[in-house]
Amino acid sequence: MVVGVKLVVQVRLTPDAVQVSAVDHTLHAANEAANWVSSVSFDRFGLKGSVRELRKLCYGELKARGFGAQAAQHVIKRVADAYATLRANIKAGNLGPEHSKRRRKAALKPIAFRPDAAHTYDDRCLSWNYDAQTVSIWTLRGRLKNVRFACSPGALKQLAEHRSGESDLLERDGKLFLLATIDVPEPEVLEPKGFIGVDRGINNLATTSDGDNYSGRRLGRYRRWQARKRAELQARQTRSAKQLLKKRARRETRHATHINHKVSKTVVAVAQRTERGIALEDLRGIRERVTVPRDQRARQSSWPFHQLGAFIAYKAKRAGVPFIAVDPAYTSQRCPRCGHTERANRRTRDHFHCRRCGLAGPADHVAGANIAKRGATAWVFVNMPDPVPA
Repeated sequence: MVVGVKLVVQVRLTPDAVQVSAVDHTLHAANEAANWVSSVSFDRFGLKGSVRELRKLCYGELKARGFGAQAAQHVIKRVADAYATLRANIKAGNLGPEHSKRRRKAALKPIAFRPDAAHTYDDRCLSWNYDAQTVSIWTLRGRLKNVRFACSPGALKQLAEHRSGESDLLERDGKLFLLATIDVPEPEVLEPKGFIGVDRGINNLATTSDGDNYSGRRLGRYRRWQARKRAELQARQTRSAKQLLKKRARRETRHATHINHKVSKTVVAVAQRTERGIALEDLRGIRERVTVPRDQRARQSSWPFHQLGAFIAYKAKRAGVPFIAVDPAYTSQRCPRCGHTERANRRTRDHFHCRRCGLAGPADHVAGANIAKRGATAWVFVNMPDPVPA
């Protein structure tokens, strides 16, 4: 069996006036039905409703509302999956401790779905014509054929060659989109000749062991400017101001995502060209472990380090570049030359100076070198052959 890399391709639907009315109506009705199924599930089972139990209770009513068999099943499965995700987040502690306000708020009311939230379509409800760039899609007003969509030539090629599984229909800013899953074959992982260590931070988004630095200064200025604009809009307390706030928040998120894509693409390209692997710090739970001054909290909470790590990981996998996450402990306090580890080695945030051997340099560069060494060691250990039994 060939292992693949699962990615998502987004295309924009461009229906005519009649088609857009039918698609809009179906999407809003599907989310309204999902809210009804969610309330039934919460009233009967709390957070523990399953697909089988909800099907017995809700399938007939959904059919009476005009949903086809597959559409009704998808509504029920969406609700059951949403409660399963909520249970997993509670169990993992992602919503705080047992008596926290956030956890109680999530656990004491039914899950709600926005009117424009994504609704799932499988190949029985949605078919693609790549040559004509159209789809045929099921709606409550019947099957719509020749609904046009727009995307880049590269995305169209990926869809035609690798699309598999379900697609999601959603509405954003009054525009309709389809999110399609593609399964790209995963290339064979090359045998690394070394590793590039990547240190992530706030002032410097990423610094590699080669000394390449991707500064977060421009992103920080952009976010501070956005924060000032948000404060101005929040002071107005009008409906239009709230709409603008949401629009600005999405724009800021897209900008940070674009920056992370550019950084991760460059790092992976360098590793692929030099036949090296990539080592990254495992920073899970860092926000719970690290405390910062009050005036730095907003900056830390908006730090997109997790997204950058995820982008590097999947791009490396897609390019056949070895990737490994290592222990982040003391990477910025350890000397990569003599191994001496001491807090005093890092006198300031930006500068490293070993108290034993005198090695000095940018602290983030030193951390990247330590991460690269740990990556090489961990890779050898992980790929060590199992001992032959006597």
